Amino acid sequence: MQEEHRTGDARLFSPAAARNRAPILDVLTKALEGSSRVLEIASGSGEHAVHFAAALPNVHWQPSDPEPQARASIAAWRDAAALDNLAPPFELNVLERPWAEQEFDALVAINMLHIAPWEASLALFGEAGERLPEGGVLFLYGPFLRDGVPTAPSNAAFDADLRRRDPRWGIRSLEAIRTLARANGLAIERIVEMPANNLSVVLRRRAA
Repeated sequence: MQEEHRTGDARLFSPAAARNRAPILDVLTKALEGSSRVLEIASGSGEHAVHFAAALPNVHWQPSDPEPQARASIAAWRDAAALDNLAPPFELNVLERPWAEQEFDALVAINMLHIAPWEASLALFGEAGERLPEGGVLFLYGPFLRDGVPTAPSNAAFDADLRRRDPRWGIRSLEAIRTLARANGLAIERIVEMPANNLSVVLRRRAA
């Protein structure tokens, strides 16, 4: 879970978001080629949304979050940035299906899967499989297990800490993600090594 600090208004500042937004954008820029409407799940402070929307002016970026404090922060960052392609945040709990947002051709979920119950992953992939168009992107970022093993000792400690906080949380395995993707008509297109032992995982909706 990212540590967040307040600015002088409703905006939250996440040191992790400030560090990882540039390398994530490098992957997103290629992954989202041809996408016009992105729905971001669990947008948190809103710093990613502002950074990505500013760098991708042809993409309509729709942030969302289930938490009122996060949505207030996203709205404040949006007001400060004044970007035409960044929509106001709305409340979205991935477990409450079907989702209210109807129009998107890409989904982005950053640092979400490991701080949510596995049912949230099932819901995310279920909506992606049902509603992404052919070729539509599901982008994931965060720590993952490879062959059931953490990619670094620090991730093993992080996983143990997550499970102490909530036994439903924990770092997910790429094998489980691959199986979930196949079950919902998606396929992993690219896995990119990222800073701090994280991965970017780009999935696409297969032809029906």
